[in-house]
Amino acid sequence: MEASNKPTRDTLRNILSILGPGIITAALIFGPSKMTITSKMGADYGFSLLWIIVVAIFFMSIYANMSSRIGMAADETLLTLIRKKYGKASSLFIGIGIFLVATSFQAGNATGVSLSISEATGTNPKIWIIIFNVLGISLLFFRSFYLIFEKLMLALIMIMLFAFLTTVIISPPSPSDLGKGIMPSFPDGSLGLIIAFTASCFSIVGAFYQSYLVQTRKKLSTKHSSKETLMGSQVGIIILGIMSAAVLICAAKALYPQNIKVNSAAEMGKALEPLLGSGAKVLFFIGLFGASFSSLIGNAVLGGSLLGDTFQYGNNLNHKMVKLFISLVMIFGGLIALIFGKLPLELIVFAQSITIFLVPFIGIAILMVANDREIMGEHVNNSTTKFCGFLGLLLLIGLAISNLITLIK
Repeated sequence: MEASNKPTRDTLRNILSILGPGIITAALIFGPSKMTITSKMGADYGFSLLWIIVVAIFFMSIYANMSSRIGMAADETLLTLIRKKYGKASSLFIGIGIFLVATSFQAGNATGVSLSISEATGTNPKIWIIIFNVLGISLLFFRSFYLIFEKLMLALIMIMLFAFLTTVIISPPSPSDLGKGIMPSFPDGSLGLIIAFTASCFSIVGAFYQSYLVQTRKKLSTKHSSKETLMGSQVGIIILGIMSAAVLICAAKALYPQNIKVNSAAEMGKALEPLLGSGAKVLFFIGLFGASFSSLIGNAVLGGSLLGDTFQYGNNLNHKMVKLFISLVMIFGGLIALIFGKLPLELIVFAQSITIFLVPFIGIAILMVANDREIMGEHVNNSTTKFCGFLGLLLLIGLAISNLITLIK
């Protein structure tokens, strides 16, 4: 019996190994910010903004694919390639830009952690921002403990996501509603949410980090083919799209008809009431905490390790300077959340939309490296990918201009 089970376990382990980088990227992106923004999209506008999920996921898959191929083609990190090819100033600008974007996202993560506890217990959210940032920094020195804790958090997220998907299945939207939602439209007042969602779901920083994850996987295992690696990357992004669509559909079905505006985590939890009734808020608080704390750590690791690579300390998590930079992401993100703590959900949306000003430059760097045959060899972008990558940049630049106009007004 033991022998017959071994091939099954090996196959499962191999599949998880292939999917690893893509799943990690999806988990990093699908944090409290994504839940908040997507819930507000469904609650405020019904199915009307479903189309932006399709658009954002399409371009995210394009850039994640590019970054994965960079990771496969090169032994040097992406920031090192940028530094050698385009100069130290370029790598500094990109690396510091990623650090600022990560810090902006971190404010949303810290806010999400505090909301999940404070609303459930009726306590001051600022206390929990401080507690969990201190805990997050402490975990940098207890890696084995964090690995166990992270698995628990991811399990909690999956429970909540299962609840969203099950809610969609037992109370499915009509084909006509889905059809209308797929058709692009811009309801009055929706531009801020569209920008915020695009900035968080079409995550250039997440795509950039994909090359680092692929290189790490390549060092640990050489048995995966290029096709398998790219497939794992794409599956993770597809899962991200399914997650986002499920949350929006639940909010559109449960909250929009009642004209419930998402101003608290408890109101977001009402989207699960068709399945769980009065227990919906409890499960949502648990899932929001899991998503927030996992992203709190993962996003800080992303921003801090890439800043370490920017200043040529490498991206090894055991390096003392890398640990310092990771801690800085947590500290700065926590401070922003504390300062703007009176408007937690608005802060999440605002922080995500601000990052749109930086991400076009990061996207340009990915596209230029992926187009470089000298670096990429057989993994260089083909004509279709170049065209789609260029369209993605135009989208980001257009949203940045629109956001600037909105902020000026």
